[in-house]
Amino acid sequence: MPWIIRNGGAAFSSIGTDNSKGTKVFALTGKIAKGGLVEVPMGNTIRDVLYGMGGGIKGGKAFKAVQIGGPSGGCIPAELIDTMIDYRTLAATGAIMGSGGMVVMDETTCMVDMARFFLDFTCKESCGKCIHCRVGNRRMLEVLDRICEGKGHEGDIDLLSDLAEQIKDGSLCQLGQTAPNPVLTTLRYFRNEYEDHIFRKKCTAHQCKPLLTYTIDAGKCTGCTLCARKCPAEAITGEAKRPHSIVNNRCIKCGKCVDTCRFSAVEVD
Repeated sequence: MPWIIRNGGAAFSSIGTDNSKGTKVFALTGKIAKGGLVEVPMGNTIRDVLYGMGGGIKGGKAFKAVQIGGPSGGCIPAELIDTMIDYRTLAATGAIMGSGGMVVMDETTCMVDMARFFLDFTCKESCGKCIHCRVGNRRMLEVLDRICEGKGHEGDIDLLSDLAEQIKDGSLCQLGQTAPNPVLTTLRYFRNEYEDHIFRKKCTAHQCKPLLTYTIDAGKCTGCTLCARKCPAEAITGEAKRPHSIVNNRCIKCGKCVDTCRFSAVEVD
């Protein structure tokens, strides 16, 4: 505001695009090297923000997606990183300008679990007046819970899509009308991850614990016994100085063995 008062509205309107004037403040967070509040001139690209203002992806990992617009914003994939930031262009991707949230995700992010995370928030924020929002979002969340637990089945993707469209059409306020955006955009751009969860019972990003399988590579294991001693479920067997193995029906998938092994012998699939 002080800048606009000093320089005038015309100067502010000279920044940006024909459809979106001025600047927008975003809360840049997630898997980004330099997070915080950033003021972005309309017309800049997502790449400008992430790799210019944000300093790139944390730890040098690959950029996967960015969720723009707050909890009910849409997820924009890496292939659209040169998307221009203005109201119409973002809306065309399925995202919204919204409250100015910008959550960055890298290659380790599970997009199904991410959609579940944001939908859980909007379910809790619903005032409960609309049946579509109050009940529909809860039903969608239950489906996502099942999928992330390895209990998804054929028809879940179509069910999620149908529920999302009905919730958008039937809700009275913007909370309900935008709540399905994370689900719809992840279905649109990351459908393969939903299919992997449902049909292969595998999490592409290795984040959903019920879908993970831990094994020990006998060629790398030295039989140091450290993983067996650290395992809280006593699921690792083997003699000292001989390759160990994991008893899968005992494994609680806590990941202690991965963190403990000094020879990278524990593999996660």
